[in-house]
Amino acid sequence: MSKGPNFRNPPGSGIVIEGEKHEFSAAWGKLINYCKPYFPAIILALTCAVGGTVFTLVGPDMLSEMTDAITQGIMGSIDMKLVGNIALWLSAFYGASVVLSYLQGFVMATVTQKVSKSMRTDISVKINKLPLKYFDKTSYGDILSRVTNDVDTIGQTLNQSIGNLVSAVTLLVGSVIMMFVTNWIMALVAIGSSLLGFVIMILIISRSQKYFTQQQELLGDINGHVEEVYAGHNVVKAYNAEEELSSEFTQINKELFSCNWKSQFMSGLMMPLMSFIGNLGYVAVCVAGAALAMNGSITFGVIVAFMVYVRLFTQPLSQIAQAATSLQSTGAASYRVFEFLGEAELEDESGKHAVMKTAKGDIEFKNVKFGYSENKIIVKDFSAKVKAGQKVAIVGPTGAGKTTMVNLLMRFYELNSGEILIDNIPLRSLTRENVHQLFCMVLQDTWLFEGTIRENIVYNKEGVLDEEVVAACKAAGVHHFIKTLPEGYNTILNEEASLSAGQKQLITIARAMIENAPMLILDEATSSVDTRTEVLIQEAMDKLMEGRTSIVIAHRLSTIKNADLILVMKEGDIIESGNHEQLLKEKGFYAELYNSQFDEAS
Repeated sequence: MSKGPNFRNPPGSGIVIEGEKHEFSAAWGKLINYCKPYFPAIILALTCAVGGTVFTLVGPDMLSEMTDAITQGIMGSIDMKLVGNIALWLSAFYGASVVLSYLQGFVMATVTQKVSKSMRTDISVKINKLPLKYFDKTSYGDILSRVTNDVDTIGQTLNQSIGNLVSAVTLLVGSVIMMFVTNWIMALVAIGSSLLGFVIMILIISRSQKYFTQQQELLGDINGHVEEVYAGHNVVKAYNAEEELSSEFTQINKELFSCNWKSQFMSGLMMPLMSFIGNLGYVAVCVAGAALAMNGSITFGVIVAFMVYVRLFTQPLSQIAQAATSLQSTGAASYRVFEFLGEAELEDESGKHAVMKTAKGDIEFKNVKFGYSENKIIVKDFSAKVKAGQKVAIVGPTGAGKTTMVNLLMRFYELNSGEILIDNIPLRSLTRENVHQLFCMVLQDTWLFEGTIRENIVYNKEGVLDEEVVAACKAAGVHHFIKTLPEGYNTILNEEASLSAGQKQLITIARAMIENAPMLILDEATSSVDTRTEVLIQEAMDKLMEGRTSIVIAHRLSTIKNADLILVMKEGDIIESGNHEQLLKEKGFYAELYNSQFDEAS
């Protein structure tokens, strides 16, 4: 059920991506560059954050004046007018700080949602530009994790941590400046008592970064695992694989727990550490302030101001620590998102202007060579000619390259060498979209989306009349079944609609009939239906294939006996060709395959 080899680091290996710090910086550089269109709004928000913090910093100095005015008036009369004026200005400054902070939050929230929306859109567009070979080596769950978990992590950091970080840095620098302006001795005492916090914070951040990187990777792994198990739930049950898959999930979950615990434990140390440093600062300020006040060097108001400044100085330390934690998660998430956006895309075809609106159906394979990986060639030297209107069957054992040839014909993959032509026009000169318009396909794996039966049948085709839909369904042998449903053709296909695999296949066959393309590809199209239905479909297919070039892949050789040409493949090459009777007379590989199926059936 797995889509390929396990690309995760071995459990408990503790392996960190090489050049992690460089990748962290590079990821943030790409994220900053990505946000360039929103720089004016971001600068406005950060300016508001700085402005709000500056107004907050003015508060302790004014509190000091108010305290001194009250202290001086205790023995006589307090100048209430002066106290009232200071209180009024103090309220105005704090009010302005609140307004600017709200504006900063509003702007950053707006920018964050736009950036997240843009990222999801870019990922969605990117998915359509990636070659199929990328999905051969990457689980769908890991891709979904980049769209959800990683983009959400980036959005949360932009919304909360960036503004908080700017405010915290401004508050830290501003409080230091104000403390030195107020009294340099007290400033040295307050800062000296907090230096320990800086050192410990830097050590924690440097040690925890690798765990945030692993955390984002493991989130992708666990999403991929759950998605695959859920998609193949019936297979898991049928083969009693619950215990094995549960063990694998437990192992990934254990690794994720370990990384989460380590990263959260280290980041969780920040708050109690900063609280301790802040309280230590209060004690140091009180002791030093009392000594200086006794000497007459400072007033009582200065001590009150420094009590607030210590809080303003230590508070941003914890905020910076929390922001640093978020920045590490975001660096890892950004790396994964931009790694995906940086994957090699399909060749740009905007310069191709040749268009085939229709085709007679002559197909030629010239010395085609192909492998899903360069060091493992599957199709070695495939050459064949198909005349317009012919029904051509490709047969052979599993792994011979039958479906691969269809994938190459549809340009789902690019050739290593050789050429494929339609009506003597190389496929490479046509756009992929144009090539796809020339074919209608029915695959072994059915694909239906949540929508009405009619919508599934006329998929991506406009102007289809109801009569055409009914005619296609009658030809496919599914009309009677659809009419038995409560809503008929308007029945919505979802988890509640119980359709058999054969019924789903019949609907996809009707879809191919509606497409009405000049060429037809059938890849094990009748593998999911019973023998009686297969006969009905075969008759319908024979009508559909009249006047069209048809490529049929089938393991049941009884279904392709009436083919005009049968190509027998083995290990990527054609070893025999001819019609059914000719190949049987040769008593070669095809005859062995056919007789073996006949023996099995008997």
